[in-house]
Amino acid sequence: MEHFDLPLEAEELLTWLRVEKGRSSGTLMAYRSDLRAYWAWLTEAERDLGDVAEPDIAAYVAHLRRRGSAPATIKRSMVAVRSLHRFCALEGTTDTDPAAGVALPRVPRGVPKALNEDEVAALIDAVTGDDAFARRDRAVVEVLYGTGTRISELVGLSLADVDLAEGLLRAFGKGARERLVPVGRCAAAALEAWLSAEGRSVLTPPRWARRGDAEALFLNRRGGRLSRQGAWGIVRKYGDRIGLGDRITPHVLRHSCATHMLDHGADIRAVQELLGHASISTTQVYTLVSTERLWSVYRSAHPRALAR
Repeated sequence: MEHFDLPLEAEELLTWLRVEKGRSSGTLMAYRSDLRAYWAWLTEAERDLGDVAEPDIAAYVAHLRRRGSAPATIKRSMVAVRSLHRFCALEGTTDTDPAAGVALPRVPRGVPKALNEDEVAALIDAVTGDDAFARRDRAVVEVLYGTGTRISELVGLSLADVDLAEGLLRAFGKGARERLVPVGRCAAAALEAWLSAEGRSVLTPPRWARRGDAEALFLNRRGGRLSRQGAWGIVRKYGDRIGLGDRITPHVLRHSCATHMLDHGADIRAVQELLGHASISTTQVYTLVSTERLWSVYRSAHPRALAR
């Protein structure tokens, strides 16, 4: 695919999102990718930003659909496109905002595919051994499931963010929002084992390669901060061992944490706070899972559930 540099207006938008809105590097990368694809389409159509009209935006949505993009992908792309045109209109580089009247595509709301409690136990039990890597891997899996943190939050943890005496860790979520998360007994025990002389210290290099690595909670084999890909690989490794295959990802453990808490009677507001959801509507997706399980148990256990 031919490379298309972004116009100045798009670069200014990205700078504004980073400096003024505090968007994460991952969010900015997604914006850049979506804007680059949009600018490539405009360039091939011989259209400039100032010439774009509402029918052009609709044509781009149709182009994405013809290409086979999923509704969620199209919606994400259009968020970037709408942000660009709104920014240009507000800054006065264009006269109008042609994307203002274009509705975002509806995305079907999926139900998270949580593991059951036996599957989670089997996943954790699959981490065998007592060397430094086993200690790290067990702590990664226990913390992901025990706290419901996002993978980006997990690998961003520093030593100062964990207070085992109080049973808390400090996570930095989307939009740099900070929250305190309880660390349960099993996750705390796994972290203590990892932070012992036989754990993290074994992977500590003679000299740190990058600033910040010395403070990282989780380290990779080279003594640097564990990456998202590295944490993802750890979860997948043990999932493969017990036959979970494509069903297991770090986010599935987050889903499972929320679902199991609701199954055991947790208040939805407490789960919202634990997961760091800005809106209760996001957390309510997990109540659908618990309701489905309730009906499943009812149908199988009640003598008149299926009676006619």
